[in-house]
Amino acid sequence: MPDSVSPLAGSLFAADALLPTGWARQVLFEWNAAGQLTAVTPGSAPASTTPRAVGPVLPGVPNLHSHAFQRAFGGLTEFRGAAQDSFWSWRTLMYRFAGKISPAQVEAIATWLYVEMLEAGYTSVCEFHYLHHDVDGKPYADDAELALALLRAAKRTGIGLTLLPVLYQTSGFGGPAPREGQRRFIRPTESMLRLLERLRPLCEAQGARLGLAPHSLRAVPADALRDALAGLDAIDAAAPVHIHIAEQTGEVDACLAWSGQRPVAWLLDHAPVDARWCLVHATHMDADEYRRAAASGAVAGLCLTTEANLGDGVFDFNAWRAAGGRWGVGSDSHACVNAAEELMMLEYGQRLVTRQRNVGADAAHREVATALTLAAVQGGAQAAGRTIGGLAVGQQADFVVLDASHVALQGLPAPEMLSSHVFASHRSSALDAVYVAGQVRVGAARHALHREASAAFVAARSQLLAKD
Repeated sequence: MPDSVSPLAGSLFAADALLPTGWARQVLFEWNAAGQLTAVTPGSAPASTTPRAVGPVLPGVPNLHSHAFQRAFGGLTEFRGAAQDSFWSWRTLMYRFAGKISPAQVEAIATWLYVEMLEAGYTSVCEFHYLHHDVDGKPYADDAELALALLRAAKRTGIGLTLLPVLYQTSGFGGPAPREGQRRFIRPTESMLRLLERLRPLCEAQGARLGLAPHSLRAVPADALRDALAGLDAIDAAAPVHIHIAEQTGEVDACLAWSGQRPVAWLLDHAPVDARWCLVHATHMDADEYRRAAASGAVAGLCLTTEANLGDGVFDFNAWRAAGGRWGVGSDSHACVNAAEELMMLEYGQRLVTRQRNVGADAAHREVATALTLAAVQGGAQAAGRTIGGLAVGQQADFVVLDASHVALQGLPAPEMLSSHVFASHRSSALDAVYVAGQVRVGAARHALHREASAAFVAARSQLLAKD
């Protein structure tokens, strides 16, 4: 549906639906013109005129970590460039790409990416936005130009957005000067706070959420982190805060050399980490860090396909859950753009490490896909700072409809349909429709902008490759 169409109140009947408490039958959903669920009624007998879902209705999964521009070089770093390739060699290639991309190209890439996300079961995205300046590292005439490109892409596609401008100041622990490849990322703290003040009313007008992303402990000195958080509190004391942390063992070693502490331990001791925080990756923690970070109420932002693509390591999911930790999933560098694929990768990674099956099931839900979906929705909503926590009254009407006629799903009970969607289909092939705030954004498995946005993406990528 084009973004120019005014939202309307609506309803949908589902023979099966995944509510926050679990699966329910004969569920009638009703929402108001603001796209907020006003009634969720199991055991309903709907009127003949009420629209009916063609399969089970699931809550939309929030994507809690995205670098939109990186979608354009997906698949272009899969070659041996060093004796031992790692995140750090990948990052060098990423800097080259980031150094030449234009605002128009950013918008084209983000628009296609957000179409892909919607078609793959994500209904919102947390955009970790650190590409701020022109190719020379100077501010644009409109300092918010690249942020505005992302806002336009989200509005046009209809995906929900949490915009997280990134504070980035140094090239390593202890404050070494930025490198040439980081010139487009750098902002003084005062400049970042002015940007947040500029963006806040624009985000509110669009229904987007605004937060802050200190890039990492290696990129934000301790005093800048303190001042930025204080400034953010003055603007919006409830705004989400996301940070990359403990993604690679090299980062852990460097933090130990700098401070005598591991990254997560240092952060917990020096920043007011609580439920508004998202600790992106947090892959390499010791037992005490798992316990303390979970107790803080922060969300762990797991980006399974990117972490696998970069060879980062495996998050200790059992330790995190045992400590009561909350978590969600993100597509990060977009080596893969698929909500169900992230859940499958989470489960399979744990199976490989523990040499057990069905690790993601919990006491309330024995079906792995059901348990993981509900937890990812809750954690993703918390990280996004938006009312998108599932199919319940007061939450936004963000949901996905599975296609019960798909060959992998036909004839199965609803919980097994979801299991087959995650573990036995192509993961997007069994999706029929996606709603955001009660509006159909994907119908018959296709977004209205699919053809146009994909062509613009290909053109932008071709232009960038021609510059090499």
